[in-house]
Amino acid sequence: MDTKQKARRQFLKNISLASLSFGLIPAVVKGSDGIMSGETTAENCFVSTQDYYGEGPFYTPNPPFLADGMLAGSNEPGTRLIITGQVRNLDCSEVIPETRIDLWQADDAGAYDNNGFNLRGYVLSNSQGFYMFETVLPGHYPNGGSYRPSHIHVKITPPGFETLTTQLYFEGDEYIPTDPAASITSGPYDATHRIIPLTMNNLGQYEGTWDIVVDGDGVSTGMNDLHTEKGMIYSAGPNPFTDKLEINYGVFRDAKVGLFVYDIHGRLVANLEEKFLASEKYLAEWKPDSGIDKGYYFIALKINDLQVHYLKVLKVG
Repeated sequence: MDTKQKARRQFLKNISLASLSFGLIPAVVKGSDGIMSGETTAENCFVSTQDYYGEGPFYTPNPPFLADGMLAGSNEPGTRLIITGQVRNLDCSEVIPETRIDLWQADDAGAYDNNGFNLRGYVLSNSQGFYMFETVLPGHYPNGGSYRPSHIHVKITPPGFETLTTQLYFEGDEYIPTDPAASITSGPYDATHRIIPLTMNNLGQYEGTWDIVVDGDGVSTGMNDLHTEKGMIYSAGPNPFTDKLEINYGVFRDAKVGLFVYDIHGRLVANLEEKFLASEKYLAEWKPDSGIDKGYYFIALKINDLQVHYLKVLKVG
């Protein structure tokens, strides 16, 4: 890293820390408006905050690596929950691959496994900065005269940088307003944007998106607002899909266009389009080979080799 890059990172970090100290800006993690459409703007780029309760009493060191992102086994009781997101640097201009994201939580009944590693493990962000895990919605448990809202504990460690320890909450939980941590709305423990909305997918599973913004060595993807001026993916469906996916996308200026499919590990799965195209709307089709696994994939649109937009899709058959 050259001197200019180091100075820029330190400048951003100093601004972030100063803002947190005085509570001048909401220092939070982005909600669902960024990751689902692949849009990131200056207005919704916020530095991630630690949680007031910190690590809490239930952390167990050396959790297992979750290569498939399955924090909860298929037989774990409860309502299934899928969280996806992207790890970005302090100004959201770059993504951070290989970020370690440690996760632990209570089960559906509000109990922690303190003897083993059930509902404990870690995932890594892929080469595009994406991460994903599947679990069950954590249950409530007593906390003084009330209950703790449903939450997932998270430790975020970009390669070579400090760990951020925090918690993720969910909109609509009745215990958030009375919780000492989740109810904080300003300052260094502001939880406002760590309370994310959940939606029900066609399989009866809750889905949420949570982008993480921390200090780290990033890699440029060229996204940000580029889809508003260069091109975008309008839709990809049906979603979930089984054997065929139709992708509607638009090119706003004559350009070299690429349409690619990546798995959750950031590996290129399919090259659907790579040619010079005129400004127009287009339709592409992905028919995965029979050996392609079920699971989540990202459809990415590149204009003149810059990735400008993406959508998440789920293969179920």
